[in-house]
Amino acid sequence: MKESAKKSDRSWRYVGWHLVAMASVCLLLFLGVKYGLNMYTHHGEAIPVPDVKNKPADEAKKALAALELIPVVTDTGYVKKLPPGCVLEQMPAAGSRVKSGHTVRLVLNAKSAPLLKLPDVIDNSSLRTAMSRLSAMGFKMGMPEFIPGEKDWVLGVKADGKPVATGDKISTDATIVVQVGNGMISADDSITYVDPVIEDDDEGVYEYGDVDPFVEVDGPPAEEKKEGQ
Repeated sequence: MKESAKKSDRSWRYVGWHLVAMASVCLLLFLGVKYGLNMYTHHGEAIPVPDVKNKPADEAKKALAALELIPVVTDTGYVKKLPPGCVLEQMPAAGSRVKSGHTVRLVLNAKSAPLLKLPDVIDNSSLRTAMSRLSAMGFKMGMPEFIPGEKDWVLGVKADGKPVATGDKISTDATIVVQVGNGMISADDSITYVDPVIEDDDEGVYEYGDVDPFVEVDGPPAEEKKEGQ
């Protein structure tokens, strides 16, 4: 009986040690996952994004990299007053708090103004339609130039004073002037007047301006006055 009791006691101790060991392993796994995940995700860490707008691209990239942020150029724009290659926009904005390793997207200033193709507005649209369409595309519009022709109809387009055609690539920095008809006929347009042709049964055909072919016909002779009257 005593030996049986000892064996039973040893078995319980064995099971108890296994349970303790399993509990310890589970605890260690839990702590490892918790703190390991926090370290991986930089839990509680917040880095303020620096303001790199209007700075040269190289300088902006160095400033971001020093804070363990990743600069990525995603697009270009154009501002004439700013030097080429400087930062126009950044995302996230300056002052935003992010974790290290976060991507900061940059928009840089292009070296020259973008070129756009002139749409088909010449002899194909009214002044109002052409102005609206060109403005929406980003062209810089000047005052329309009125020339002889069909009223309010687009007859031509100039870019910085030079005539351009449909499909030409034009800088968005150029001033666009729409030439539109003023409803009057140009002095250069010649008008040919044709004299009407009139037929006459007796004299044949003659043109307007010739001698009138009609012959004056005397009326019937007047009755002689009676004698003594």
